[in-house]
Amino acid sequence: MTDNDDLTPLVPDEDGTLPGDEVPGDDAPLAPEPVATGELARVYAALLARAGETQVELRLDATRRACELLGDIHLAAPAIMLTGTNGKTSTARMVDALLSAHNLRVGRFTSPHLTHVTERISVDGEEVGHATFARVYDEIEPVLALVDQGLADEGRPGLTFFEALTVLALAVFADAPVDAMVLEVGMGGEWDSTNVVDARVCGFTAVGLDHQRFLGDTVAEIAATKAGILNRTVDPTPEPEPLVIIARQPEEDALAVLTEQVTSRGLQGWVEGQGFGVVERTLAVDGQMISLRGIGGDYPDLFLPLHGEHQAHNAATAVALAEAFLTGGDRPLAEDAVGEAFSSLTSPGRLEVLKSEPTVLVDGAHNPAGAAALAQTMDEAFDLTDVTVVLGMFADKDPHGVLEYVHRFADRVIVTQTLSERAMDTDDLAAAAEEWFDADDVTVAATVKDALMRALDLADTAEAAAGERARAGIVVTGSLLTVAEARILMGAEGGL
Repeated sequence: MTDNDDLTPLVPDEDGTLPGDEVPGDDAPLAPEPVATGELARVYAALLARAGETQVELRLDATRRACELLGDIHLAAPAIMLTGTNGKTSTARMVDALLSAHNLRVGRFTSPHLTHVTERISVDGEEVGHATFARVYDEIEPVLALVDQGLADEGRPGLTFFEALTVLALAVFADAPVDAMVLEVGMGGEWDSTNVVDARVCGFTAVGLDHQRFLGDTVAEIAATKAGILNRTVDPTPEPEPLVIIARQPEEDALAVLTEQVTSRGLQGWVEGQGFGVVERTLAVDGQMISLRGIGGDYPDLFLPLHGEHQAHNAATAVALAEAFLTGGDRPLAEDAVGEAFSSLTSPGRLEVLKSEPTVLVDGAHNPAGAAALAQTMDEAFDLTDVTVVLGMFADKDPHGVLEYVHRFADRVIVTQTLSERAMDTDDLAAAAEEWFDADDVTVAATVKDALMRALDLADTAEAAAGERARAGIVVTGSLLTVAEARILMGAEGGL
């Protein structure tokens, strides 16, 4: 399970492709992309047969058993661990790029995936190959079965999808082998399966309200659960005193809890705005120019090919994490390596432009904080005269919290349902939307495909009406699963 979104993996058809169809557009027909074939489809089906990512087990011992039986794979390489509510995946990708630019072989584990389950596991900045994914799974499957049986004998549920996938990721990294691991926490921290690893550096991106059913009803409670990544779960631990990097926190309660946790444990930590941060940023074509202050040095005039102030702050956090890992914060990174790492960054599904005429972009904002960042970036970086939003959310999310920000940049909204049993009913979502938009500006579409077809028609109409000054846009948001479907239908490359 992931704080980015409760993404239920898309189930491939018998031929291994995701459900979908063609969406007409100005270019070639837009068709779904195969997600899993052959051996990968077999392994993915075996993983999906386990308890899903919404069926969370609050435990570490099950994952630890499997890791220990496989030769302590959770100790195979030093690690950076990231938790938070928003920004984890983008920051993890940046850290990966920074470490790789310093000639380390890096294994990265993130979630959820957009198209291929293999996107969650990367080595050397590349999605793990399907053959390797299947081979390593087959090698560890007897141990997974042994752990399942032991848990059953104790009257406990077997390894979940996410627990098994965590073990698989660590096994891939041990098999490679890698020099460093960058691990994104699935949900929370204290009992998330990734926490079997005692990280050398622990990072906290912005913490807000999400997943209250599991993490607590207040930001302070959620921050305390996330601070559990500071616990040492290995005896004796290879990393007794982790270094801590805390990104800017929009909620004072979250910052108070995190800093208290660092202080009470006697750890060394740095807080954005007090020890590192963004010095300057200006808009640039296809991104922004940023100057950063790290915990070990300054990094002026970096090109970041990602949109949004939040991505600049993610970059500052990533630099601090890499400095802490590589130098303990005592000296700067190689400036040319930092520039090289950032210049080619991508962040699929996060303010990602899929088409330029009309502008079609996707963003996985599924909570108010994510929607606020989206609205700010739309105002800052995209000069659009007419915007249609395609919105599909999960039933356990806050539609009004998202719509409060969507209505600030959108002229209309098309509500739809994702391919998930947990999708919010379109009538319920439309009713919420009509509290923020005029009823005539709220349309219901049964599927993401239908919504995109309607949005493309509206964009054409808007541009025809506005003439030379027209620049119509479509924004697909509300859930990473909604984004995943749109990316497939628009013919985007999967994953990395």
